[in-house]
Amino acid sequence: MGFIIDQLQDYLVPYPPQELKPNDLVIQNTSTISNKIYLQKDNDDTIMKTLDSDKISSSTHDLSIQPTQNDDTGHTHRSLENRHVQLIGIGGTVGVSLFVNIGLGLTYGGPLSLLLGCIFWCIPVLCITASCAEMVCYLPISSPFLRMASRCVDPAFGFMACWNFWVLESSLIPFEITLFNTLINYWTKDYSAAIPLAIQIVVYFFINLCAVRVFGELEFWLSMLKVLLAIGLFFFTFITMVGGNPHHHAYGFTNWNPPMLEFFHIGALGRFQGLLQCVILFSYMIAGPEYVSQVAGETRNPRKVLPTAYKQTAARLTVFFVGGALCVGICCSGTDPQLLKAISESAAGAASSPYIIAMNNLDISFLPNLVNGLLLFSAFSAGNSYVFCSSRALYGLALEGKAPKIFSYFIQY
Repeated sequence: MGFIIDQLQDYLVPYPPQELKPNDLVIQNTSTISNKIYLQKDNDDTIMKTLDSDKISSSTHDLSIQPTQNDDTGHTHRSLENRHVQLIGIGGTVGVSLFVNIGLGLTYGGPLSLLLGCIFWCIPVLCITASCAEMVCYLPISSPFLRMASRCVDPAFGFMACWNFWVLESSLIPFEITLFNTLINYWTKDYSAAIPLAIQIVVYFFINLCAVRVFGELEFWLSMLKVLLAIGLFFFTFITMVGGNPHHHAYGFTNWNPPMLEFFHIGALGRFQGLLQCVILFSYMIAGPEYVSQVAGETRNPRKVLPTAYKQTAARLTVFFVGGALCVGICCSGTDPQLLKAISESAAGAASSPYIIAMNNLDISFLPNLVNGLLLFSAFSAGNSYVFCSSRALYGLALEGKAPKIFSYFIQY
């Protein structure tokens, strides 16, 4: 077993340079697994900052270990703290879909199918999170889970995984920008759509042009609004279902009748297809640990911060999505005429949200505007996260030589 671990260590950790230069650093007899750790200026120079104090003697730990700068491409800076990392993971995953598009699943399969489909899809996501967290915490380099696809599987697999992820993140940016404009249409359409679109693109550009700490701080507060919105809707569901509404009607679980709806076919097959449709819906609504992984190369003390961030982010996302699926089925029926009409007519903004339908049915007039306003921040935050992740994915590709070198250049601050 020890031999296998040593071989795995030699495979994952970069090999030492053929000729060490004066500003390269070699630390010997510091690892609990291997006899040597080689720190060199190469694509993985961020490893220099991830050594824990329990693996380095006190005299060596006092040294200022910085990545070498033999070229002018620049490098990422470890400026993100634990609170930033946790909220970035939530901010990139929790979007408008949790509050609006989830209504589609409710009409497909009903409240029980929606809840079961969410729980079912959370299982593989949690498994992926656990495996990805182990690898990224071991080697917290820039764009880690993408670059380790080449290290641990095959260079061809890593090439396609990196480019597929970049295309995915890049394609989601215009989606969120367009969604932001759609949310404004909930109030008015008397304006040029080019105005909010142009403003949002410029703001994204300047946010990501700044140091990563600016991005982390902004995402922290924007993601906090998402968390407050989700928790607030949980309380709205509970308070109204026990009678705390203008109608003083304790409707409880009356909207769970029937618990499963038929989709395409009649009978048991139709109910199964409704459940399957809900699973498919959550397959693109619930993301994995990629947003936490993308900031590994810019996190302070990553081998202590990232394990906690992965655990807490996975737990919170599970609570938000499973809780959201449960609350949506409680406060609104999958056969509600207003919900079906809003979806069929592609109602603007939050008008097709089951929460908004429930608020209108209960004659609560002020909450829909508040929810739609908070969804604006949610869409903006998600788009901002996609810009960040796509840029870091392209940066990782450039470091591996799989994209033009110009994409590896960073502003020197």
